[in-house]
Amino acid sequence: MNDTIDRITIRRPDDWHVHLRDGAMLEAVASFTARQFARAIIMPNLSPPVTSAASAAAYRDRIMAALPAGANFTPLMTCYLTDDADADDIASGHAAGIFTAAKLYPANATTNSAYGVTDVAHIMPVLERMQDIGMPLLVHGEVTDGDIDIFDREAVFIERILDKLIRALPGLKVVFEHITTAQAVQFVDSAGPNIAATITPHHLHINRNAMFAGGIRPHAYCLPVAKRELHRLALRKAATSGSPKYFLGTDSAPHEIHAKESACGCAGIFNAPYALESYAAVFEKEGALDRLEGFASIYGANFYGLPLNEGMISLERSDIQVPDDIESAGSTLVPFHAGSELNWRMIPS
Repeated sequence: MNDTIDRITIRRPDDWHVHLRDGAMLEAVASFTARQFARAIIMPNLSPPVTSAASAAAYRDRIMAALPAGANFTPLMTCYLTDDADADDIASGHAAGIFTAAKLYPANATTNSAYGVTDVAHIMPVLERMQDIGMPLLVHGEVTDGDIDIFDREAVFIERILDKLIRALPGLKVVFEHITTAQAVQFVDSAGPNIAATITPHHLHINRNAMFAGGIRPHAYCLPVAKRELHRLALRKAATSGSPKYFLGTDSAPHEIHAKESACGCAGIFNAPYALESYAAVFEKEGALDRLEGFASIYGANFYGLPLNEGMISLERSDIQVPDDIESAGSTLVPFHAGSELNWRMIPS
């Protein structure tokens, strides 16, 4: 029984979706991701965004410079797609090992997405090129129409955009990132092996009630926004199912405490400090600790065609108190699970 397990050892995991930001915030948060993960897919929605191989290489250099001495971590860079994206630059950047994937943000869907794609038709030549070279497309799956309820935007995106895109480009590798709905699970399950999804720890732990528990709770606000309980349960079932279509992507998205606790609080949950512990709590609750390694360490690498990590890490049963806030490199951040207790602790193996 899982409740008798006090220690698990797994292959060192990867984070297939993370925001490391830039400048002072990069200095503040990079170490939290590098402590747990061997590699991470780095989101390109900086200001200005990472839209060329040259800017991606420069950003990668800044990430490496921000890491603690001796860190064993590889940032995997992505290209931010715009309406006028350059297929040749993207393909050459991929061939040179600079770009691992390209990211589709519908314009104004989330933080720093104003430069995003206004209509997928504008980038079809780029997507066709990506299909030809086997370069994955990472999708923020929400429509942004003002007349669509924010809780319905993922489901509508599937119907209006994603399903048609997959039919038009059946060989394109697609990661449906940070899925939040039962409809997304159903779509991924029914699609071919070239369609996969990442799932965050916060969408496994909270439903939309968390944003309104005793008042407005800005640190539970993220995009895509958390949905009803039935969707959370569908995500937990998918993540712990053992299906290779689902893998770890934290979508850790740090903002200074004053930017979250404001009249127009930023979207994003900073879960990097205790990400593995948070996932482990879910897998234990679902009786699936034996499936954590696949989700965290194997399925994502296999989908991207990358070698598995050789190092190992361990999680041991140990009560840890998550602090109310974290001070790092001059920034004050509120971590996911702030003020509560987790029952697993990551230790070097």
